[in-house]
Amino acid sequence: MKAKEGFVLRKVADNYIIVAAGRASLDFSKVINLNETGAFLWKLLEEGTTLEKMSEALLNEYNVSPKAAQRDIEIFVEKVRQQGMLE
Repeated sequence: MKAKEGFVLRKVADNYIIVAAGRASLDFSKVINLNETGAFLWKLLEEGTTLEKMSEALLNEYNVSPKAAQRDIEIFVEKVRQQGMLE
């Protein structure tokens, strides 16, 4: 699974946002706000990853249970998928 080309993560003050750039901006007029964990997961999607690798990375980076990590990842992936931000 990989983030669709044309979407860029930016940090503005203490906030993270995903904006469309280039051709993607023609069809996408929203700005997606992320917390630090969402930004961490987005960076993994930019590189290309699997749900399993995302879970491993989240467990290594944050003090969270495997069940909570899996649930949060599934929610995050579904939201970016609904926005058309995944290949």
